[in-house]
Amino acid sequence: MCLAVPAKIIERSEFMGTVAISGVTRQVSLMLLPAAEVGDYVLIHAGFAIQVIDEAEALRTLELFKELEQYEADC
Repeated sequence: MCLAVPAKIIERSEFMGTVAISGVTRQVSLMLLPAAEVGDYVLIHAGFAIQVIDEAEALRTLELFKELEQYEADC
């Protein structure tokens, strides 16, 4: 199963960018999304930004991940 994680672009330089995912920053390739800008939310898979997504959708998905983590911790 593959999983793409929403992240916010906080810095961009050519085809690379720094994204924030739940307080952690990572370097990712923006080569597939040349029009993505700082402030955009994108889906990250295998080190590549693969799709720009709506902020509300990104935040909802991140909230669901937190709920899943809490569920796992409670079991």
